Amino acid sequence: MEEIILNIIMHSGEARNYSMEAISLAKAGDREKARELLIKADEELGYAQSSQTGLIQGEAASSKVEFSLLLVHAQDHLMTTMTFKDLASEIIEVHERINSITN
Repeated sequence: MEEIILNIIMHSGEARNYSMEAISLAKAGDREKARELLIKADEELGYAQSSQTGLIQGEAASSKVEFSLLLVHAQDHLMTTMTFKDLASEIIEVHERINSITN
């Protein structure tokens, strides 16, 4: 159980890092690399969500998932990162529009 929870935290953290770096690259004008990092962020979120889905399916099949602060922390990481990645995508699009106007 703890391994699954730590996978959620780890992959969510990687996705957040990729998203943040993508914003920085878009700001610097490297739109292609920024988009590549968003794809990597999506992949990491996929891994985290797969782990989360395993926990949900286990509970649905009557395999009780024990409440823990670490699980709450993992869920918080995942949901926050999902929102941040979506916001990063929007910020990158804004940078692309600004760059197209100023060039």
